[in-house]
Amino acid sequence: MFVRIVKMSFHSKFIADFEKMFDEKKALIRKSEGCLLLELYQDKNNPEQFFTYSYWNTENDLENYRNSDLFKETWKQTKTYFNDKPQAWSVDKKVSLQ
Repeated sequence: MFVRIVKMSFHSKFIADFEKMFDEKKALIRKSEGCLLLELYQDKNNPEQFFTYSYWNTENDLENYRNSDLFKETWKQTKTYFNDKPQAWSVDKKVSLQ
C-alpha cells in the first residue's frame, strides 16, 4: 500500500471555502481507481494547517489521479486558498494499528 500525505496551509478567510470544496469533491476522489482511503485532518494548534492522507494501491494509481481532470480542477481551486507552499510526502505503510 502506498500513502500520500499532503500538508497545506490556508489563509483563515478561505478555510470554510476549502472545507466546502473538499466535502463536495471527496466522494469523487475516493472513487478514483486505486484509491483506498482519503482523510482530511486539521492541526489542533494551528487551524490554518490541514493534512490529507490518501491510500493507494500503487504509485501509478496516484499518478493517474494526478493527471485527471478532477485533480487538475480541484488543485487549481485549492491553490488559490494557500498562505504557504504545500508539502507532500509519498510513503509506504509498514505497520497497522490493528
